[in-house]
Amino acid sequence: MRITNLLHFSEYHRFCVKRDFALSSLDYKMLANVYQPMIGAFAVALYHTLYQQLPEGKVGCSPMEQQRKLFLALELEAGERGRKLFIEQTSRLEAVGLLKSARRFAADSEDYVYEYTLEAPLCPAEFFRNQHLTLLLRDKVGKYMVFALRDDLLLPEDEELKQASSENLSVPFYELFRLNTQVIDYELERALFETAASEPAEAKPDAPKGYQYTEIISHFPRQSVNRAFVENLKYEPEQMAQINYVAKKYNLYLTDICRLLDEEGVFDEQGHIVLDLLQHKANQVFRQEKKRSEERARFLTKLTGGHGMAEDGKRGEDKQVEMEYYLEVPDLFQGECNAHQYNYILRNEPYTYLLDKIFSKGSIPDGLLDMFAKIDLNYGLPEEVINVLIHYFYVNRRSWAKSSIESTAADMLAKQVASYEQAVQYVREQMAYQERKARGSRAESAGRTPGARGRAGSGRQKPVLPVVQSGGAGKTLTAAQREELRRKAMKLDGKL
Repeated sequence: MRITNLLHFSEYHRFCVKRDFALSSLDYKMLANVYQPMIGAFAVALYHTLYQQLPEGKVGCSPMEQQRKLFLALELEAGERGRKLFIEQTSRLEAVGLLKSARRFAADSEDYVYEYTLEAPLCPAEFFRNQHLTLLLRDKVGKYMVFALRDDLLLPEDEELKQASSENLSVPFYELFRLNTQVIDYELERALFETAASEPAEAKPDAPKGYQYTEIISHFPRQSVNRAFVENLKYEPEQMAQINYVAKKYNLYLTDICRLLDEEGVFDEQGHIVLDLLQHKANQVFRQEKKRSEERARFLTKLTGGHGMAEDGKRGEDKQVEMEYYLEVPDLFQGECNAHQYNYILRNEPYTYLLDKIFSKGSIPDGLLDMFAKIDLNYGLPEEVINVLIHYFYVNRRSWAKSSIESTAADMLAKQVASYEQAVQYVREQMAYQERKARGSRAESAGRTPGARGRAGSGRQKPVLPVVQSGGAGKTLTAAQREELRRKAMKLDGKL
């Protein structure tokens, strides 16, 4: 643990312990016989003390208490000497991968809170595959003691089995089970969302770094048919780059990548990644997760009433519209309101009110409501901009198809239309463009005369090329003029 100022670390600071595992008898044996010779009995005692801060049989986070409790349990004296010894022992645990330490600043108490996250000891097979830990153990106890510990903790495979051929008979998950992804349990989604939100979200790896081979292989199923291909990725940096490219392109988590690499056909017979198939499956995961996230966000917003409260806050102060940004009143509203009242409605009323006016009340298609809810809650367009969008579609008699509405909303987002004035300007530009386009089409059709169409037939006309016309007899030259031309020609030929 790196502490530069001991005043920021004392027995009076609060702490909490996190762990997501429980120690087994094999773990206790690894701590006593393997880890203790490397880091010392005091460090292992500190590990057990931190472990006991959570009740046995439970995982999660312990209540926050003062570090005085740890100092008393370890018989450390209060003061600089005890703090230095505590920091030294935590550093030993961190160096061998048994502990992660962090410090947070609590705004309420205006002081630091220390967070200790315990890690489970490595199993014997993983430990003896770890080169630097094995070498450290050799330096502490000697080579032959390392051999004795390995033989005591690891039972070797029978020689007959080593020579026998192997056939994988395991059944993969998706061959036996089929998940119902069409029906969404909103109560379960909300519970999972609240559980995830209660814990600090783990950041994904940085984009340039990507996922490492060790991260993928540690989460990949051991009995998978593609296990051997994934193990070869350790020596294939180009294929790892392709995997990280797909992960970044489709915003995939590590668990998503491992599941896709476990799919049949992702690797060819030579063990190379079939990039097209991997991207196809990754795109399906991305689209499904995007759809579920959008529906979850809309459901939670409606459930908590957050959007309604936001609208109530807006209704407290009505916004006025300047006359230069007035939109014309459609025929549907003629006689009901003037230009000032209509633009006031567009600026201040929710989009559902406008849809009720355009469509008969209660007959708004569900797909249309879902589309505008998506634009409102997921895309984040303000209500006043959505109202101008609805006005634009109604006045210009545009198609109310989902693709048409979504493409226009996407265009508004790309052009950063975020206010009523910007939306009106956008609509005017679109209408002017459509008018110029229609005017050009009319002019082009009017320029084609019946005679020209008759000569050209139904095909495309050829351009009219200039033709050299016969001008009759040329002007007769005199003898002197002919002699002058002859002299110039001979001069050019070099004969003069």
